[in-house]
Amino acid sequence: MAVVTLGAHTLDVLAGPVRNVPEGPDPVVVDEIRVTAAGAAAGTAVALARLGNDVVSVGAIGDDDLGDLLVAIMTRNGVDVRGLVRRTATQTAASILPVRPDGDRPALHAPGANLTLTAGAVGPGLLGAATVVHLGGPDVTTGLNDPAFFTMLAAARESGTVVTMDPLSPRPDLLGDAAAFLPHVDHVLLSEGQAAAMTGEDDPEKAAGALLARGPATVIVTRGGDDSVVATRRDTRRLPAPPVKVVDTTGCGAAYCAGFITGLAHGRDVLESARWGSATSATVAQGLGSDACLTDLDSVLRLLG
Repeated sequence: MAVVTLGAHTLDVLAGPVRNVPEGPDPVVVDEIRVTAAGAAAGTAVALARLGNDVVSVGAIGDDDLGDLLVAIMTRNGVDVRGLVRRTATQTAASILPVRPDGDRPALHAPGANLTLTAGAVGPGLLGAATVVHLGGPDVTTGLNDPAFFTMLAAARESGTVVTMDPLSPRPDLLGDAAAFLPHVDHVLLSEGQAAAMTGEDDPEKAAGALLARGPATVIVTRGGDDSVVATRRDTRRLPAPPVKVVDTTGCGAAYCAGFITGLAHGRDVLESARWGSATSATVAQGLGSDACLTDLDSVLRLLG
């Protein structure tokens, strides 16, 4: 088993480009509407599978049509979904995203079953059998903020499993809760805004340093199409993003995580793995949705020259 993605599973419905939303009943014609597996666990799982990794995804979804569609999408992409638990009392998490011409978008979001995920959903020995465990959105899957789950992570790390983490929400209160996970992970990847919200530091390098002091060996702060700050206990580096025409920023963080994890799985060091992450993110930014334009690892690496 190579990678376990654990956390937020969301079904995204995207439309674009959307230049304006009229107040009345008039229709808006767009070029494209897509449905994708998204969220910091499901979106990362699909990207990892497309990059050639064996992936098991663990999370909570509803026993509904949205959940059926999410399972079908992930299965078609080669993700092992036997770790998904179905809830009858709540819906599958879902978002509606009208994507603007510059790639930005608001979101209409129903958190659904993600809020019900607990450590009980994790099969015995699953984490310790993985090369990498990716915590996708522990700030929104608050049931994992549990000493029993931290004990499971500690046992997995002692057996050699690498743990990565990617928070999902921009909300300071939820990101504050995610700080509890920092002593239990090896590599943290997050956006500039999330880093500032978690630390109170607007400078991404200072924010990365503050997060490093709380336990992880690596902190990567992404800055959209500009660059990434890659901070370890040895040094801090700026990594420029490949220049591409941005269509949609949805899923770029999850794609970065998938590329980074793939680099680690191929024996690359942290900085080179971050370059793979940046190239994967740039690939996805060129189309609509969290899996756009992502076909295989070779095509991603060609962006790096």
